Amino acid sequence: MFTRFNLQEMASAFIVLFAVIDIIGAIPIILNLTQKGKGVNAINATVISFILMIGFFYAGDMMLRLFHVDIASFAVAGAFVIFLMSLEMILDIEIFKNQGPIKEVTLVPLVFPLLAGPGTFTTLLSLRAEYDSLNIILALVLNMVWVYIVLRMTHRIERFLGKGGIYIIRKFFGIILLAISVRLFTANVSILIAALNK
Repeated sequence: MFTRFNLQEMASAFIVLFAVIDIIGAIPIILNLTQKGKGVNAINATVISFILMIGFFYAGDMMLRLFHVDIASFAVAGAFVIFLMSLEMILDIEIFKNQGPIKEVTLVPLVFPLLAGPGTFTTLLSLRAEYDSLNIILALVLNMVWVYIVLRMTHRIERFLGKGGIYIIRKFFGIILLAISVRLFTANVSILIAALNK
């Protein structure tokens, strides 16, 4: 198992997932929910999100095979989703709208789509095209620990960073996410082109 561990891969996967989950950017949404008297259960939100992500990480591959889609193709599609998410963060626009009928706060919108949403699912499978599963899982665990801490200390973090600090972090990780989407796209398009030329 330790031979599969790669610190650089884990760190890279951590940064990607950190940017996609964007729990810091979600602080204003969480505060808005609590100000409306809607409680947020930090442990439930973290555990449910983690279970959903792990489930999709392992079962998603099987679902792709069911539809005759390979990882490289999914990674290219994922690159487009991550690209659009980065534009949301950089340009302050809303592309992905949550118009579902479920109103339970811990599950919707906190767990889905804020934490374990389409972007996170897409990213997890896209990362599998490049990194070892062990490094991705470790990166995900570290992210979920961070998510739990932020959910428990939302008000303190907002006071510490301020609205300006949260805004700057969101923009910075938007640019990181944009660069990652370009890298994912170019790496996997070259794989698809090579497969077509065989």
